[in-house]
Amino acid sequence: MKRFKKITAALLAAVLVFSFAACSKSSSDDKTEKTAELKDVTVCLDWTPNTNHTGLYVALSKGYYKDAGLNVSIVQPPENGATEACSAGQAQFAIDAQDTLAAAFTSDTPMQVTAVAALIQHNTSGIISLKGQGMDRPKGLEGKTYLTWDSPIELAMMKNVVEKDGGDWDKVTRIPNTVTDEAQDVQQNPDHAIWVFYGWGGINSEVNKIDTDFFYFKDLNPTFDYYTPILIANNDFLKSNPDEAKAFLEATRKGYEYAIENPDEAAQILIDGDETKSLVGSEELVKASQRWLSDQYIADAQKWGYIDPARWDAFYAWLYDEKLVEKELPAGTGYSNDYLA
Repeated sequence: MKRFKKITAALLAAVLVFSFAACSKSSSDDKTEKTAELKDVTVCLDWTPNTNHTGLYVALSKGYYKDAGLNVSIVQPPENGATEACSAGQAQFAIDAQDTLAAAFTSDTPMQVTAVAALIQHNTSGIISLKGQGMDRPKGLEGKTYLTWDSPIELAMMKNVVEKDGGDWDKVTRIPNTVTDEAQDVQQNPDHAIWVFYGWGGINSEVNKIDTDFFYFKDLNPTFDYYTPILIANNDFLKSNPDEAKAFLEATRKGYEYAIENPDEAAQILIDGDETKSLVGSEELVKASQRWLSDQYIADAQKWGYIDPARWDAFYAWLYDEKLVEKELPAGTGYSNDYLA
């Protein structure tokens, strides 16, 4: 009897092991099949992860991309840049800005990309300086020092706003911009003025309790309310896979809308998803930036991602008038709202 029980127990154990193995294999196979069904999509960032990108990380974390049938990878830009990678088909989507894209569209070998969504609805960039130094308006930069990247478009915009305000651009000293913390720099160098995006550089001054002055380019010249940053896509991908492009943008929209409603949680998702770990130690800044940007992703637009044709075309027309691009860009060049939900 005891021997029978032992045999029975042994057989039962064997059956259970076999059944478990079969179930595990079946489950594993199902998972592999489901993963195989997903379409691979790569998004190339323009910089290390920051609050411009939060909606992408939320969509990835919340499973919105998988729900849309997509296996999305978010990668850092190669040495030659995100737009080049996207144009070459190494990434289906990438992050760039309307101003830097101008050269990509006017070169002898134009980049094969199209802007398909505005990640932030208005240009939040402007000039930051230490409060009380007289640089709360462009004319106040006379006799002061501006930190420059020596970009032709950047310098033309600076000249435009200073002279429109009655100032003399030639009286502004210019030195190379090599700073990584603008708020700390202006505190240590009261005569410095620096171009920043308020959602990061400006909020950083608030977090560090450094009183600063700031003016927006878009408030001084409406033409400078161009789109930055934007989501671009590879042209061949858009042509061959329009449904996948729409599915990606729909899932991304959900990610940004979730970030708008849940800024603190979204900020933590961004921090946790940042494989570069560049945000470690900046949690307070990330969350403060996220709260501020929550009102900027859509702002007054009719929907997330929408690109206003008049604003887009006005900026490119200005670039041509100022001889900042070699070729005139016809109206409607370089963007499409057709893939938005």
